[in-house]
Order: sequence, then C-alpha cells, then structure tokens
Amino acid sequence: MKAITANRLRDGEVVFLGKDGVWVESFAEAALFQRSEADAVLADAKAKAEREQFGVDIYAFEVVDEDGVPVPATMRERIRTAGPTVRLDLGKQAA
Repeated sequence: MKAITANRLRDGEVVFLGKDGVWVESFAEAALFQRSEADAVLADAKAKAEREQFGVDIYAFEVVDEDGVPVPATMRERIRTAGPTVRLDLGKQAA
C-alpha cells in the first residue's frame, strides 16, 4: 500500500491525501492506495495541489501493516507523521 504526502505551503505542516482528495493532517485519516493505482492518484493530486498553490514536495510512500494497523514503512515517514524528534511537546505527538 501507499499513502501520499506533502508539505502545506501556508505553514509547512505535513499533510496527507485523505479520502475524496481532501488533504488531512493526521496519517490515521490518510487514504491508502494499491501500488498499481498510486502513481495515477499522485499525478492528479500533485497537479491539483500545485495549480492551487496548496503544497510542495508531494510524493507517495510505502505503508506496511503492523498488527492490523497501517504504519509508514520508513523511519523518515514515521517521523513526519509524528512531528519533530527533538521535543515531544511539539508537533502531532504533543496532542
């Protein structure tokens, strides 16, 4: 599976493409795509986000299943879903 992510231009927040093409801040709300369809969805999302000047650095990343829960496959993406690692009182992990 794959998810699609970007950085929102307005504030630099990490966002994920959710259901119905709406960008969401929580990875738990991110839409997951089969690898075979991810490239087409990514191309559409990228074109729309760039046209609307919504986000930058838009790409798809691998998601794996851990005990029935989808999680990013790489440490980089796990950090991006949680927030900065230097202070746990900041970012998404502070919530």
